[in-house]
Amino acid sequence: MPSFPTKVVIREVGLRDGLQSIQTTLPTARKIEWIRDAYDAGQREIEVGSFVPARLLPQLADTAELLDFAKTLPGLFVSVLVPNLKGAERAIDAHADLLLVPLSASHAHSLANLRKTPDEVIAEVARIRAARDAAGSTTLIEGGIGTAFGCTLQGAVDQREVLRCMQALLDAGADRVSIADTVGYANPAAVRELFDKARALAGERFWCGHFHDTRGLALANVYAALDTGVARFDATLAGIGGCPHAPGASGNASSEDLAFMLADMGIDTGIDIERLLALRAKVAQWLDGENLHGTLSLAGLPRTFPARTLAASPDVAPLHSAVNA
Repeated sequence: MPSFPTKVVIREVGLRDGLQSIQTTLPTARKIEWIRDAYDAGQREIEVGSFVPARLLPQLADTAELLDFAKTLPGLFVSVLVPNLKGAERAIDAHADLLLVPLSASHAHSLANLRKTPDEVIAEVARIRAARDAAGSTTLIEGGIGTAFGCTLQGAVDQREVLRCMQALLDAGADRVSIADTVGYANPAAVRELFDKARALAGERFWCGHFHDTRGLALANVYAALDTGVARFDATLAGIGGCPHAPGASGNASSEDLAFMLADMGIDTGIDIERLLALRAKVAQWLDGENLHGTLSLAGLPRTFPARTLAASPDVAPLHSAVNA
């Protein structure tokens, strides 16, 4: 039997990675309702938006207001994405718990998406670290390495380049690093190999996997990453999102499908799945006409599910342990 983490965090990124990829612009009040309902469902890490110019992403223009609200919820770890030093300074001033700086290991994707080379992004992280330290801030800096398994623009991405970028981000002052399969090129064998090497390089500072379901492998890739000891994954409610360089593809791993898979494996996420499904139904109404994904909302929870989730109790052994004993 693989040795999986006993607890896993699902970081909800639908309010950023999901909404930035669709046409609908949700009113701020509904986004606040989303955050509150996700919190009530047990989610304790939420990426609420991105500090980018409103003219580029009007869907995320209210990030500062959402961050202010999210910080009022006890125990909620609030993150934002920032593309540069200016965005990072706004995140630091707003007391975000974490700011994520995206880096594409694919040089072609990096230039198309960020208008910077990977090494220019790394240099920006060093400037962000200096600004954070000068401000006496406790905001954590995460370097997120995207297109780690390949890219629609460049094709293959060398694993050695991913690891080089990871080491360089840590050397530049990133507190955490993560790996993303931005366009859904990963497979479980490739995930296990790269994540093993990333864990050996960064240890506990490598703390998150981000998988897209472009070709239906997001949950399989999560399973492979779990086997390497990673215990935090990004996901979006209803699987919304995607990448502009992979048109027509499915979006991110679905938060509700991932929460169900983990709970059914006896892994504690702290999430009330029925409440999360109720929130998904609400968001689906708000995003009427947009492409939504995921299957749990269609099939529902199996009748055996409550019995299986007793495995989350320390006094009850997971069902699969008894079966495979």
